[in-house]
Amino acid sequence: MNAVDGEIAALFEAKNPRGLARAISRSEEGRGAALMQRFFERTGHATTIGITGPPGVGKSTLCAALVVAARREGKTAGVISVDPSSPFSHGAILGDRIRLAEHFTDPEVFIRSMASHGHLGGLAGATGDAVAFMDAFGKDVIVIETVGVGQSEIEIAELADTTVVVLQPGSGDSIQLLKAGILEVADIFVVNKSDHPAALQLQREIRSMLEMLDLSGWVPELIATQARENLGTGELWEAIGRHHAQLQSTGELARKRRRAFVHRVRALVLGALERRVEAQLGPLLESAAPAQGDPYRAAATLLAQIDDERPAGLPAPGEAVHETIVS
Repeated sequence: MNAVDGEIAALFEAKNPRGLARAISRSEEGRGAALMQRFFERTGHATTIGITGPPGVGKSTLCAALVVAARREGKTAGVISVDPSSPFSHGAILGDRIRLAEHFTDPEVFIRSMASHGHLGGLAGATGDAVAFMDAFGKDVIVIETVGVGQSEIEIAELADTTVVVLQPGSGDSIQLLKAGILEVADIFVVNKSDHPAALQLQREIRSMLEMLDLSGWVPELIATQARENLGTGELWEAIGRHHAQLQSTGELARKRRRAFVHRVRALVLGALERRVEAQLGPLLESAAPAQGDPYRAAATLLAQIDDERPAGLPAPGEAVHETIVS
């Protein structure tokens, strides 16, 4: 561990929030491996809640309400708000963080905004590390707010213990989102702005779609809220508690977290391979004219080059990887 990481680790050990903030920043820079190796064994205690849904549906307001509920029970909280990246500064656009302003001065609440940097799945590339660092730091509840859900943006279900899908009545894309796979990843549905005239119709549509699924075990709950007026948010917090208890009692929590671990390992490996492929593509394309081969042959050549660079002791493609990697 270098001097910078050592300094951050010392702050982290002293429960100084600057240590947590800097550890997350190191991961965003792609330099968080040493710190993660040091602190990962302390993870696995926090309850993680994913909040996803269309932009403008009230996700930030619900996040703030969940923090209030956690603090009311004496629990510490962390919030990760993933924002779209600015096309100018490439940083996060922080307009919605005003919803969490009342918690900024609470020393037991840590709030972090992260830029998506175009990462698919509604999350930032370092979100998994941020969750792990908050968990290792001792946060009891971690709320993750995604950019805004779309047809492929269901990665939050791989990261959170409980996934809350927030919809609002009168939105033309609500049912399209349900058809796009969101129905299968939601543990709890929230119809926010439930004072809208179309709210009951949306609730009926959600229940109708749920009835068409062959569900076993946990059946997604449907909660109506008016987050700005803090109506229904207590019921949402209780539903999250019921889901977490069910996960624990059935052993699904351990299985879910194991899958999340494997998903994270896969993402890291694929990211490293993608960087290696990008490094090889330039020279390969310069040396191989279309007339000299086809895309499959070029891809096979590139894979062979990457395999030749494989460090000694690692399995070749197709060989079994030892189970202890994901145990």
